[in-house]
Amino acid sequence: MSAASPAHADPPRRSIFKIVGASMIGTTIEWYDFFLYGSAAALVFNVLFFPTEDPLIGTLLAFSSFAIGFVFRPLGGLVFGHFGDKIGRKKLLVISLLMMGGATFAVGLMPTYATIGIAAPILLTLLRVIQGFALGGEWGGAVLIVSEHGDSERRGFWASWPQAGVPTGNLLATAVLAILAAVQSDEAFLAWGWRIPFLLSGLLVLVGLWIRLSVSESPVFTAAAERAKDKAEPEQMPIVRVLRYQWREVLIASGARFAENVCYYVITAFILTYITNALGLPRGMALNAVLIASAVHFVTIPMWGALSDRIGRKPVYLVGALGIGVWVFAFFGLLNTESFALMTLAVTVGLILHGAMYGPQAAFMSELFGTRVRYSGASIGYQLASVVAGGLAPTIATALLAVSGSWVPIAVYVAAGALLTSVAILFATETRGSSLDDADTDDTPGVPAAR
Repeated sequence: MSAASPAHADPPRRSIFKIVGASMIGTTIEWYDFFLYGSAAALVFNVLFFPTEDPLIGTLLAFSSFAIGFVFRPLGGLVFGHFGDKIGRKKLLVISLLMMGGATFAVGLMPTYATIGIAAPILLTLLRVIQGFALGGEWGGAVLIVSEHGDSERRGFWASWPQAGVPTGNLLATAVLAILAAVQSDEAFLAWGWRIPFLLSGLLVLVGLWIRLSVSESPVFTAAAERAKDKAEPEQMPIVRVLRYQWREVLIASGARFAENVCYYVITAFILTYITNALGLPRGMALNAVLIASAVHFVTIPMWGALSDRIGRKPVYLVGALGIGVWVFAFFGLLNTESFALMTLAVTVGLILHGAMYGPQAAFMSELFGTRVRYSGASIGYQLASVVAGGLAPTIATALLAVSGSWVPIAVYVAAGALLTSVAILFATETRGSSLDDADTDDTPGVPAAR
């Protein structure tokens, strides 16, 4: 196990709290924006922007616009990763926050199909593209600035907090929608109430921006950048370096991400369609079940991250992947009881198992790559899987339900993803305790320090 650099091996507690807080709050805001679109796609956009005679087809079209954001996430990861490895993590985090918040605020001002016709879904999809591009660069910067400030012994715990911003954002988005659904009639919600959560994003972005501007740049990146200046020959582009020397790690990162992404969007986004369309139950039941489960999810993610500091990233990750592959069958069985308590149990256990993958994921992927390619490598590996896993998961699940009329193919789809992720993790090297202070001076630039 490599020792952490003395320069930041034991950062002041106040300093690490500030870094974690800034990353988590910004991540919460960005994922609030992102999940809000997903929830609205299931509840509102299918009617207001993609009207059809068949509600399930309208939902399928709305989820397709949701998936477009995921298609552009790898491009965002590539662009933000390149500049994040060149000029630093902090600047890119500020830019991603402004892009994401601006696009979300604009959604709240959008005229609907009834007002401007086909231009409405086109403009909505364009804003979704901006969201996806910005989010593609958000994750890498948020987790890296925490990982590179902290020490190797507790990296899994500290780096899991930006991950906890994901359920927090989902919790916030779902809570706002649930409150509006409870206090408004369906007619009022469809007429104007759905716009309120999107417009609130503007205020949240101002808060997140103020906090993010107050943090310092990663000391690991700063040191590596100074070393790079002393080299006689110019460095290759980060994307070229990472694909040349660490393509295997990129594939492992993408494979590790697959089941985590698929199961999360089936559990939190597709459930809204399944409960309202397939079971004919009120949307409030689905929203409240996700709300309660997200609160538990928030608590358990750092716990899984801390456990990975003790026993390793791989065993914790495998618990989540194999667990969700089995639990997904019970998940749909419990939903079909139409009991709110059992539905909540189904979602809660599913998100706990998801957390076993998501908790150690930030540290695991940070430790796979060298400093001068870390933003690029982690972002590309993370976002590539988002296209076929996260973005298409609600669409694929909805299509499977429409074609078969059964939940079984959906469960098999999630279980297959769990198997793929388990194989990727088994091929990975255990990264717990790795140093992030590589010198980038050997014959294979970008390779992390020895395990």
